[in-house]
Amino acid sequence: MSFPHLDTSGRAHMVDVTGKQPTVRTATARGFVRCSPEVVAALRDGTAPKGDVLAVARIAGIQAAKSTPALLPLAHVIGVHRASVELDIVDDGVHVEATVGTADRTGVEMEALTAVSVAALAIVDMIKGLDRSVVIEDVRIVAKSGGRSGDWVREGETR
Repeated sequence: MSFPHLDTSGRAHMVDVTGKQPTVRTATARGFVRCSPEVVAALRDGTAPKGDVLAVARIAGIQAAKSTPALLPLAHVIGVHRASVELDIVDDGVHVEATVGTADRTGVEMEALTAVSVAALAIVDMIKGLDRSVVIEDVRIVAKSGGRSGDWVREGETR
């Protein structure tokens, strides 16, 4: 099996995508922030001491999607044409979902994963004073579309 991020000597390099044609591409990632019932109550009531946790997490995730190449050295600089971060409070924490879209030469899976990860980190940052045992879990790509490999949905997930 060959890895396109390795050159012929086995050293990491950025894959050359200049010959590829831009296409519409999307990716959706999900994750979960597990926290105590007290934190869930504060999130639902909007009484977390640091303010509107969900608004901060949403904006942090969107900004992260746009900043992915600055964080991941082999990620391409692409136009992020849309990014959304959805947050759903449930009894044991917060579901985080990000969908990122582009019309470019490479996919947006890393941008979607970065958005979910940073949104989850923003939640942790804002609630850690209430719950030091908070955990970020199960960050993963659940769907992608476009590009040479076409559409894909992780088994057991819905779009």
